[in-house]
Amino acid sequence: MARGDRHHLKRLNAPHHWMLSKLGGTFAPKPSGGPHGMKECLPLILIMRNRLHYALNARGVQMILKNRNVKIDGKVRTDSRFPVGFMDVLSIPRTKEYFRLLYNTKRRFCLVPLSKEQSTIKLCKVEKRTLGTFGIPYIITHDGRTIRYPHPEIQANDTIKLDLVNNKIVDFVKFDVGNTAMLIGGNSMGRIGVVVKREVHPGSFEIVHIKDANGTIFTTRLANVFIIGKGTETLVNLPLDQGIKKPLIKAVNERIRKLKLAKLGKFNKSTKEPKQLNQNKPVAKKEEKAEVEGEKKETTQHKFKRTAPVPKKGAKGKKVAGRKVAKK
Repeated sequence: MARGDRHHLKRLNAPHHWMLSKLGGTFAPKPSGGPHGMKECLPLILIMRNRLHYALNARGVQMILKNRNVKIDGKVRTDSRFPVGFMDVLSIPRTKEYFRLLYNTKRRFCLVPLSKEQSTIKLCKVEKRTLGTFGIPYIITHDGRTIRYPHPEIQANDTIKLDLVNNKIVDFVKFDVGNTAMLIGGNSMGRIGVVVKREVHPGSFEIVHIKDANGTIFTTRLANVFIIGKGTETLVNLPLDQGIKKPLIKAVNERIRKLKLAKLGKFNKSTKEPKQLNQNKPVAKKEEKAEVEGEKKETTQHKFKRTAPVPKKGAKGKKVAGRKVAKK
């Protein structure tokens, strides 16, 4: 008889964006209770082990966390299964590294490096605004925060700029046409663009039209839109793809080109850009090149030149080297 929730998770049932191999084991880390759900988070152990490669196994991650070396949104976290979600700030003071968790156009989580000043700021989407006891107004954000006495103009679907040190609202951005937004759900998850139009359908979902930097217009539901900037200026650093989804054929061709350059040693994996060749290197003349190539061909031909095998003399009527010697 079942008694409560299950505390285990099979790898095959884990979310696809965790990018776990099927043959890496039987189980996957099940996220603990926290500000984000299982399908909208990445456990802390996967960030430290699989993404940042600070440890080889779960035991190494636990040793790092028990020493209180990792902070999420400015608070020390020692639970290896703590759910880290969208816009959360991960900081490692000992190594002076700071990251923000965002989505890329492949609908996966990616770690965006930050400076120490940017690590104290977080954007939160307002999910609900209501009145509490004694008529005190408060708002609820996408990461489960409850903030009392907000600005009167802050409403649902707006974005607030939160100071993680003082836990106070520094600024806010209204959900208006012309502001920059990032999608956090649906087939277009991770894409970034400017809000062009908002359609209201009573009794159904509201539809939002967004235009990206390439001029492509796509639509999604209102619940999937997260405002990240005023006008065309964003308040946070963006991933490498800048939220622009490339056509599938173009992406495949670019990947093949990078693989070819990597085989030739002309591709830098750390910066993900082709290496700059030395243009000041003197180039030999065509005649000298032809002479060198001719010498190489002669040496290779002489080196691998085959000689006919000398037949061995055998007894009469016996086979030698696959032949039958005729009797005289």
